Parts: sequence; C-alpha cells; structure tokens
Amino acid sequence: MAKPTIRFRGFDDEWEQRKLGELVGIYDGVHQTPEYQDSGIMFLSVENIATLKSEKYISEEAFERDYKVYPEKGDILMTRIGDVGTTNVVETAEKVAFYVSLALLKPNGIDAYFLSNAMKTNVFQKGLRERTLVTAIPQKINKDEIGKIDIFITNNDEEQQKIGAYFSNLDHLITLHQRKCDETKKLKKYMLQKMFPQNGSKVPEIRFKGFTDEWEQRKLIEVCDYVDYRGKTPTKTEDGIFLVTAKNVKDGFIDYETSKEYISENAYEEVMRRGKPEIGDVLITTEAPCGNVAQVNKADIALAQRIIKYRGHIGVVDNTYLKHYLLSPEFQKILNAKSSGGTVQGIKGSILHQQKIIYPSYEEQKKIGQHMDSLDNLITLHQHKCEELKKLKKFMLQNMFI
Repeated sequence: MAKPTIRFRGFDDEWEQRKLGELVGIYDGVHQTPEYQDSGIMFLSVENIATLKSEKYISEEAFERDYKVYPEKGDILMTRIGDVGTTNVVETAEKVAFYVSLALLKPNGIDAYFLSNAMKTNVFQKGLRERTLVTAIPQKINKDEIGKIDIFITNNDEEQQKIGAYFSNLDHLITLHQRKCDETKKLKKYMLQKMFPQNGSKVPEIRFKGFTDEWEQRKLIEVCDYVDYRGKTPTKTEDGIFLVTAKNVKDGFIDYETSKEYISENAYEEVMRRGKPEIGDVLITTEAPCGNVAQVNKADIALAQRIIKYRGHIGVVDNTYLKHYLLSPEFQKILNAKSSGGTVQGIKGSILHQQKIIYPSYEEQKKIGQHMDSLDNLITLHQHKCEELKKLKKFMLQNMFI
C-alpha cells in the first residue's frame, strides 16, 4: 500500500497494487497482413499509436469476418511488437481494425485515461521490460504476459477521473502545439519555394505588394565579405569560448544544446584573427553536413573548421534575407549539384564563393527576411511549448502515480 507524492485536494486513500489483467480484458489483432483498399474500416498498426490515425483500410466484409472484438471509444491500444508499451486511448466511435503488433485493452470499470497514463510509469514499464522477449527480432511481449504485470491504482473513481482528465488535457495541448509547429514548418517550406525565383526566373511567384522590379543576380563573393574557417581545430577546454562546429549549425539557428565544446580565450584570439563573427553574420557549413545555415545571434563565439561566414554588403544584401535564401530549395539544389565526395558530401569555399545568388531591392529583402523570421519564431514558440509540456507531463507521471 502506498500513496503518490502529488494528489488533488480531498484525496488521501492508500493506492493498491493490482495485476493489469484484473483491470482490463486483453485481446489480439489479426496475425495476417490484410488486403488493403482505398476506403472502408481504418486499419491500425504499431506505427499509428501516436495518433491512432491511418491511411490503410480494409473492407467491411474482412472486418466482420476477423474481428469479434474490436476497439471502441474508451478502450486502450498498446504497442507490443518492436516498440513495446506505448499506449493511447481510442477516442473515435467508428469501427477500427488493428494488427497483432497492438494489444487491445478493454477497461473493466476503470478510467481509461487514468490507466493509460499509469501504464507509462516507471513501475509498470519495468514490469513490462521484465516480460518482454528482448532477444526476439523485433522484440515483443506475448499477449498472455501483459495481464501479469503489476500496476498501482487508486480505487476512488473520482480521483481516477480527475487524474485521467488532467493528463488527457496535457496530451491535447502537446498535440495542439505539435500540430501548429508542423503546419508552420509546411508553410515556411512553401514560402521558401514561392518567395524566391525558381528555374532561372527573375521574379518570384509570391511577393509583397508594391514590388514589381526584376531581381538581380550576382556571385556571393561580389556582394558579401567572407571568412573561411580552415585549419586545425584548437584543443578543447571544459569552459571558455563556445565553439560552434558544423553540428551546431541547423535550420537557420545555432544550436547551443546538442553539442557543447569550448576553447580557451588565447586559442580564440588565434583562431579568429582573420575575423570574429558578429551578430547577424550568416554561417554555412561546407562538410559533415554540407549546406546547413545559421545566423549568429551571440557575440564572442568561435567558429570551427568547415564553416564559412558571410556578411552582406550594407545596402546591397541583407543578412537575414541571405540566411533564408541560402536555405531555399533553389540554392540548396545548386549546392547539391556543386558538392562532391562519397559518403560525406562537401564543397570547397572557392567554389561556393562563385555561386550566384538572386536578390531584389534592399527594402524587399528586409521584408522577406522579417516574414521568414516571424515563421521561424512561431515554430520555435510551439517547439518550446511542446518541450515544456512534455517535461511537465514527465514530472507529473513520476509524482501523481506510484
């Protein structure tokens, strides 16, 4: 008998340990791959667990033949082959078919959202791992083993419902922000294709009102100052000046979290003697990976080899516009055509500098850059909200359950 750390006010009863099989009925999906068709009954498999949505369908006749028991609203589906132990609650009232890679759990008088999240806790997942055939390829848990796993629950229906509703709301918020993030990424991709001229054209398909002039085309070296950071990378230190490597240059931003490396101030002065990066400068990687772009947003950072820094001539090329143009499908296509190498593709700085970029008036460039940055800011906002909510959910799973 035990109690969780965090509870809703008014609940103080001990929780009890039960076997999952005492709380749910457990059922198998079909073992054979069905004949798919364009419409009919939606067919779910392990890869659909996050959304419980699929573009695969089976006929009504096949469904009636193969499914005496099938998922209904309020049931739980759990992955059991490959990915083992991920759960989701069925929210549709329509008929749904499912493959053997999923187990169907039909709750017996217990809140589905409460139970689904209780199954995400460390205690349950540990029990799941102990009964999983990890030597199988892919790993799996047999259906009959699922019901033998221990799980802690409250028997108070009202407490179950409150906890279940809390986590359901968290999941919906995470889904909302993830959807907004994905939609904005699609919009940005579309605008990168449409707001820059394609296939030799001198004007884009979409542009801001009031701009009609043809765009100019010049070599990078003619409209930008540059520094090509080559040579031996200095010895790393535990702290000091942050060293931006090719791994840190991503999607228009410098990623300061994935890879953290530092060099001493003395090494910094030596490496940066040809030109220190300034806020607004545009970086592009030349190898491992090739063609990633970011804009400098912090002073006093060092740049490693395989990075070239560009700074547009004032009044000619706006740096923010340049960043987004280098990320555009048109320029990336040029870059891919000019790069060389086997597994690791790369491009020489001398070749990159000679590549032509196309640009409108300085005023129009600034509008394009601001518009693209606003999309990036929206993407970042929704990503951060998603990460914060996921951290909150992880914390609450650890503290609102046993």
